[in-house]
Amino acid sequence: MYGGKIMFGLTSNDIGIDLGTASILVYIKGKGVVLKEPSVVAIDRNTNEIRAFGEEARLMIGRTPGNVVAVRPLRQGVISDYTVTEKMLKYFIHKAVGKRTLRKPRVAICIPSGATEVEKKAVEDATEQAGAIVLGTIEEPVAAAMGAGLEIQKAFGNMIVDIGGGTSDIAVISLGGTVVSTSIKVAGDDFDEAIVRYMRKKHNLLIGERTAEEIKINIGSAYKRPELLTMEVRGRNLVTGLPKTIAVTSDETLDALDETAQQIVEVVHSVLERTPPELAADIFDRGILLTGGGSLLSGLDQLIEEKTGIHTVIAEDPLTAVAIGTGKYIDYIIGEEGKPKKRF
Repeated sequence: MYGGKIMFGLTSNDIGIDLGTASILVYIKGKGVVLKEPSVVAIDRNTNEIRAFGEEARLMIGRTPGNVVAVRPLRQGVISDYTVTEKMLKYFIHKAVGKRTLRKPRVAICIPSGATEVEKKAVEDATEQAGAIVLGTIEEPVAAAMGAGLEIQKAFGNMIVDIGGGTSDIAVISLGGTVVSTSIKVAGDDFDEAIVRYMRKKHNLLIGERTAEEIKINIGSAYKRPELLTMEVRGRNLVTGLPKTIAVTSDETLDALDETAQQIVEVVHSVLERTPPELAADIFDRGILLTGGGSLLSGLDQLIEEKTGIHTVIAEDPLTAVAIGTGKYIDYIIGEEGKPKKRF
């Protein structure tokens, strides 16, 4: 994977993994992101056998017979089911690098910036049990900054807001490390849950998490849109118990998502308050960079910019920034000759 023939050969076994609450991405140098699948596993409760992984399992959410349940083995950035996470990692690593390899794949894997040592060890152990060698872990905002192409080794401040499925990581980075950081368990999944609650309260309509996610993607707003969007939503009427279709507008999602979006803005504000003045001046000049799937919520960048007064932009490819950065981190810790270097 690292430019030298010894490391590359015909295929690379050195990979970066973005193990997220909502999605898992695998990056191989020279090939880019080779795999992006939902972090979902379908399990037969009667036999405890795994029926499907990834996208195939996601399509089963809310549509399985009683004995088959679609689960997410990670919740809010933390492993909630160790055994299932291990099996999921093994499946996706093999899918990415193939089973023809003679040596174990070497992996760098990212963790939320607020992860405890126990949580970090659980990720490392699950990856090793899945048949890989763990080269190192990297905090998500640092990986996101590297993947987005920021020059994080230099002595000026960069602010990253990485909004994933289960956690949002906000960090100020300088000289290759985090100066100030916070990780909160408020992110993309919470936007979905807020929509579910709103639909229940406002329209007496029960909808599933997949429908809520579709609303968020299609008409969801954190800041008033220039034009009103409408979407037809199907669910179950809580009064009659029968299926019902209603029209939902983007302005309604603004109400539904306001509280959750404000929580993220408040944490951005608190990180800025704790940032040393020289770095704060750099951030004011350079702006705030948003990464992660949650950053794609319409108007979230505008909301942060309005509340902080700092220019806010979304990374060129926010969904893959962390995975690409994790792959670049392997380059950094191994070097071209395959000899470990000092880490961040």
